[in-house]
Amino acid sequence: MKRSEAKQAQEQAATMLKVAGIALTEHEILHIEVAGFGLNQLDVQGLQLITYVNTDRYCAKELVLFPHQTCPEHLHPQVHGELGKMETFRCRTGTVFLYVEGEAAPIIQAKIPVNSEAYYSVFHEVALSPGEQYTIQPGVKHWFQAGAEGAIISEFSSTSRDEYDIFTDPRIERMPIIREDE
Repeated sequence: MKRSEAKQAQEQAATMLKVAGIALTEHEILHIEVAGFGLNQLDVQGLQLITYVNTDRYCAKELVLFPHQTCPEHLHPQVHGELGKMETFRCRTGTVFLYVEGEAAPIIQAKIPVNSEAYYSVFHEVALSPGEQYTIQPGVKHWFQAGAEGAIISEFSSTSRDEYDIFTDPRIERMPIIREDE
């Protein structure tokens, strides 16, 4: 991902958070992580996040999704003998379509990203509106997508070890690689 693309995504995420009334420090704004997953289609499959705290016991983040942006299917595995991350998503703004293992919805409301259909396999739909929340158990495959207006999700979880996440799509690079603009 180009540095200019990451900077633009950071600015857009910061604006969405400000409009939602979520106050951030200047340091937090400058360090919004932009996860493009190495797919070069940030607006379709990507995620912006701020980690407030991540210790060996717990983690708190804000996840920002642009309109119809999708965080690809993944799970949080055991790491060094410890259970994978358990996370609670609480929708703050917008609508979030969360998909987890379980009975598939007959028709899903999200749109699976074009040319990535083979990498989405769980379709039990949980639609979250502001104030609603859902807890994802460790080791459960899941993916999520914002509705038409984008969404902000507060995540409360056990320790986050994003670098160990297992994505269904083998093309994904979880940790961002930022290159200079040419």
